[in-house]
Formats: sequence, structure tokens, C-alpha cells
Amino acid sequence: MNPHQAHAQALHSAPQTFRVALDQLRQADTRDEVELAEVPAPAKLAPYAVAMSADVNGRDGDVLAVGRFILLYDPQYSQVWDGNFRIVTYIRTSLESDVGEDPLVSEVAWTWMVEALDEASATYRQPGGTASRVLSQSFGMLDQQVETIDLELRASWTPAGDHLNRHLTAWSDMVCTFAGLPPSSDGVIPLNPIRRK
Repeated sequence: MNPHQAHAQALHSAPQTFRVALDQLRQADTRDEVELAEVPAPAKLAPYAVAMSADVNGRDGDVLAVGRFILLYDPQYSQVWDGNFRIVTYIRTSLESDVGEDPLVSEVAWTWMVEALDEASATYRQPGGTASRVLSQSFGMLDQQVETIDLELRASWTPAGDHLNRHLTAWSDMVCTFAGLPPSSDGVIPLNPIRRK
């Protein structure tokens, strides 16, 4: 049995609630700039899970931002999650050091997440996460490269209601914001990430 067949068989045997959730995710409106692909989901976080990766590339093929979206499902109500579903996400981009050194950048990243969820009417509870800045400095034959700071947002929340597609829509918008693309809504100011080939 090849991996695709094994995946199809596992999906067929999954609870109806989880299969309905997957159908909802397929209905998400995502921006054209986001390249989504299903990837192997972590096996130990929940009895059922689906994971997607996202890449946003520039016109020259350089990577502007990457991300991971994971939907977890446990048929047994989780007190920690305060529900049966949990969404776990990750987004990363590289910034010019002068932008990345701003102490408010991490706080802004968290604000983007909250605003994207609100904009998409994706109701949620129990949000949590971390925003990190990692300095990359090159040496030796690479010492001519510009110092960069990687901005990473790791966030999770419990979706409320029956519109899981809205959560994927909101997350794809967040990835585009991290990539520095013009916002799809008013009032959001994009960063200028590093353009790497």
C-alpha cells in the first residue's frame, strides 16, 4: 500500500466530525500568493490531525515567508484545549536587521494574528503563542551577506463554531502579511522582509 492509499484509508476510517472539518478546510478562501500543500501531520499530538505547509514566493522565486497549519482532533473533549479541536500554527520570515531589532516587532506579529482571525470572523478561545526574533550573522566567505533577523510566530487556539475554513483563510492572510505583501484589508501595514533566492 503506497502512502497515498494509506492516507485515504485512514481518512475513510476517521470520525465523521473530523471528515466534516476537513471538508470545511477545503472550502477556505486563500490568497493566490500562498502555495498550500498537505504534509505529514505530527502523530503524537492528537488521535487525528491534518497538516499543511505554506510558501509565499517573490517574483524572482525567492522565499518571502513559510508556514505550517495543523488541525488536531480528539474525540474525547480536551480540558487543556477547552474543546475537541485545536489549531497549531507556525510562520517565519526574514527581516532586515534594522526592522527586526525593533522591540515591538514581536508584539506586532501577535496583533496580526488576532486581527486576521477577527477579520475572517474566525471565532476562537484559549489562544496562546510565542513570537521570537533570531539574529543570523554570517562569517567567513559569507560575511558579505546582510545581517538578518528571522521573525517566527508559533501560535495555537481552539476554534469555536463550525467554520474551520475561516481559520485557514485567516492564517493564509497572516502568512502573506509576514511576507510583506500588500494587505487584503485596510489598516494593516506590511513589513519589508528580506528577498532571498
